[in-house]
Amino acid sequence: MTDLQARMLELGRRARAAAAALREAPADARTRALTLLAEGLQGAEADILSANARDVVAARAHGLSEALIDRLSLTPVRVGGMAQAVATIAGVPDPLGVETERWTPANGLDIARVRTPIGVLGVIYESRPNVTADAAALCIRSGNAAILRCGSDGLQSSLAIAAVVERALAQAGLPADAIQLVDTADREAVGLMLTGLDGAIDVIVPRGGKSLVARVQAEARTAVLSHLEGLNHTYLHQAADLEQARAIVLNAKMRRVSVCGATETLLVDRAGAERLLPPVAADLIAAGCELRGDAEACALVPAMTPATEVDWTTEYLAPILSVRIVNDLEAAVAHIARYGSGHTEAIVTADREAAERFAAGVDSAIVLINASTQFADGGEFGFGGEIGISTNRLHARGPVGAEQLTTYKYVVRGQGQTRP
Repeated sequence: MTDLQARMLELGRRARAAAAALREAPADARTRALTLLAEGLQGAEADILSANARDVVAARAHGLSEALIDRLSLTPVRVGGMAQAVATIAGVPDPLGVETERWTPANGLDIARVRTPIGVLGVIYESRPNVTADAAALCIRSGNAAILRCGSDGLQSSLAIAAVVERALAQAGLPADAIQLVDTADREAVGLMLTGLDGAIDVIVPRGGKSLVARVQAEARTAVLSHLEGLNHTYLHQAADLEQARAIVLNAKMRRVSVCGATETLLVDRAGAERLLPPVAADLIAAGCELRGDAEACALVPAMTPATEVDWTTEYLAPILSVRIVNDLEAAVAHIARYGSGHTEAIVTADREAAERFAAGVDSAIVLINASTQFADGGEFGFGGEIGISTNRLHARGPVGAEQLTTYKYVVRGQGQTRP
């Protein structure tokens, strides 16, 4: 057994022991830990930013793209945002012990379905240090222990954040081992986590690009809660209000191009294209967005470059947008079904019936009506934060907050019944 294997197995053993203690901890203790974590992140801002600066310098030296540099970078505002997200999670109603249903069948038994923690989560993510704080907070709120493995690009930032998490847990009287960060950039650590660490890890949560998720799905020996790419679409229906369309599309693409909620393809009804597309495109171009369109879109906006088949399947995470003219709502839904990743789609329309048809026809985790796809975020859903946007169809789908990190058990109360 190598030294790394021994260290990882020890992380698993300690996480399993911590999970048992955390499951039985009172809600007030977990809330106290979260409050201390939020305060601690603000207090450790200088240390966190210093560590992040080292990560950014190293990332630039290794030729990381500007989109990924943006994901990696922290600022005082972003550290404050992390702290605020944790504070919000502290205020979320505790999900544990909640009875989601209760009934008495003919046998007279009193049966309750009760929320309980999953156990130990293995969270594997890339580039974004704020995930360290979000994942830690959501696991504490939901009573789960976690082993976190960040990308090598953000290791120093995540170590600084993890130190704050450890202090907050200890100060609240909870086991510091409840949240552990893998402190090495060695890629073998990921492979070891995917084995389940001798049964210590119950669920793997990957949060990253295609290659990471594909590896996890191929190699994991435990259940996986997948967060796939955000190949998201905004559809301008022929009845779209022009000013709404302009504002929504510009925000959906350009607010932050590097987040998974960014729109990557714009679909426009043929009947409304001449009215809608030129002004929407002008706004995007003025904001520095490159447009790649089909033949009809290029004819309406000559500044576009021709799109290829690859464009319809690309999550750019950059100021690039593919544009296609479609016959009608059914054609838009068909395009999304063929090319989308099941993450987030939006329609802009003043036609309520069309909006509801779109919402019913699109099979993605999140469907928005007259709103930006950038709202695909657990914080915006009122969850405080998220561990990812699940594109799974089982267990959890969409933003994964504290409630979505629980499972359930049945508590059955009898009065001496025996089964005939």
